[in-house]
Amino acid sequence: MAQDLLERCVRIVNPRGLHARPCHAIASTALAFQSECSVASEGQEVNAKSILELMTLGAAQGAELCFRASGKDAAELLQALEKLVAGGFGEST
Repeated sequence: MAQDLLERCVRIVNPRGLHARPCHAIASTALAFQSECSVASEGQEVNAKSILELMTLGAAQGAELCFRASGKDAAELLQALEKLVAGGFGEST
């Protein structure tokens, strides 16, 4: 049975954008779920479970990240990623 692809987009609010710590937070969160997940920004799409691939996005504050996930826990994964990004990755603003 094929799983539906779910998508959720969110803007980066932390001042430093996607640097090593936020990339690690995204990958760690994604790895905690079974679903497949990618993230797209400004025409580039990478594996959300790869810190190195995430860092190639170079997304700055205000950039939109679109997470796409498929699998049995995709909705929960997207909810966790949205909360992480919307919360500024726990960095003070």
